[in-house]
Amino acid sequence: MVDRRIPKVRDLAPLMHFKAPDLNAKRRRLEGAVTIADLRTIAKRRTPKAAFDYTEGAAEGEISLARARQAFEDIQFNPAILRDVSTVSTGWDVLGAPVAMPFGIAPTGFTRMMQTEGEIAGAGAAAAAGIPFSLSTMGTTAIEDVKAANPNGRNWFQLYMWKDRPRSMALVERAAAAGFDTLLVTVDVPVAGARLRDKRNGFSIPPQLTAGTVINALPRPEWWINFLTTEPLAFASLDRWSGTVGELLDSMFDPTVTFDDLAWIKAQWPGKIVVKGVQNVEDARRLADLGVDGIVLSNHGGRQLDRAPIPFHLLPEVVREVGDDLEVHLDTGIMSGADIVAAVALGARFTLVGRAYLYGLMAGGREGVDRMIQILSGEIVRTMRLLGVNSLEELEPRHVTQLERLVPRARAEAAERAEL
Repeated sequence: MVDRRIPKVRDLAPLMHFKAPDLNAKRRRLEGAVTIADLRTIAKRRTPKAAFDYTEGAAEGEISLARARQAFEDIQFNPAILRDVSTVSTGWDVLGAPVAMPFGIAPTGFTRMMQTEGEIAGAGAAAAAGIPFSLSTMGTTAIEDVKAANPNGRNWFQLYMWKDRPRSMALVERAAAAGFDTLLVTVDVPVAGARLRDKRNGFSIPPQLTAGTVINALPRPEWWINFLTTEPLAFASLDRWSGTVGELLDSMFDPTVTFDDLAWIKAQWPGKIVVKGVQNVEDARRLADLGVDGIVLSNHGGRQLDRAPIPFHLLPEVVREVGDDLEVHLDTGIMSGADIVAAVALGARFTLVGRAYLYGLMAGGREGVDRMIQILSGEIVRTMRLLGVNSLEELEPRHVTQLERLVPRARAEAAERAEL
């Protein structure tokens, strides 16, 4: 039988640690977020449905996005023990210049629709963290204003080649004049993907005040107050648009763009050039032969072709084929620092995060983006230490095993025949 007694004050005193309440509601929310999923939960509570779904959603059945995220879950880390990991370095050179961590902020469209601080918050947070910030052609802040928010950091400009070629190249010239060091040419957009959430929500630019949006806004007054009391949306690349997002994209994207056009763009850009949207080894080889500086393995966050290849699965083969000729970067599906470490171990020089960034932005503006970066960087350091490595250079394919869930039928049948 257990002997019981009344606790004495001196026994309770060491347990009594009361923290003064933080009266700053935003800071309380963000400090309580310990994962990107936590930021997503906060963002969903604070953002109208149409704007949140634009960030959250993907094309058609959203299978590509689900598979990309599943691919990161379907890995096994292989740690080494008894290594001195008291110090860990998370930086190295990317495209010829240093970065503090192996990830940057991906280009995102209509960003001030998600939260009124928009790209200025992202660029400022990137500058403070020592990582690159990417401005989308469909961004909602001028090229020059992004440069002002990140005057000494890495600014990248993402280009969609439009049917109006002079207008596209005018943006490229502005980015070069502003000192952007890298051009991201997105090539997986001959037409817009079927983003069904946006169609069902009637998501338009600017948002329409309907009975449904008003009802949805009632529990989110801060978003609407910010939207209605700040400068109207201005785009990096256009003035106004009164239709849906899909209609806007289809009116702009040029389905005739070829490798010859890419070579023409490359000849006019003075900095580094990276091609975003590569989804097979053959195209990666052709781009290496063309002399680009890097490629991003990406299926556009699942927002273009549903059931597209999984970038993380492509990574090892592409690195083997072209890794000595150009830098291989990766996006789509990244939701943790462990995902980033896995990508680097399998040969990625760099990664881009889009939804994670927007979740942070929607959760708390600039402070929310800072928190997103803190979460990912902390997870990167912890994962590296647990793997027994001190630097990114020490990460190797042996540290990660990709477990198989979706195996192509021909490959599976070949394996069965080999066992007979």
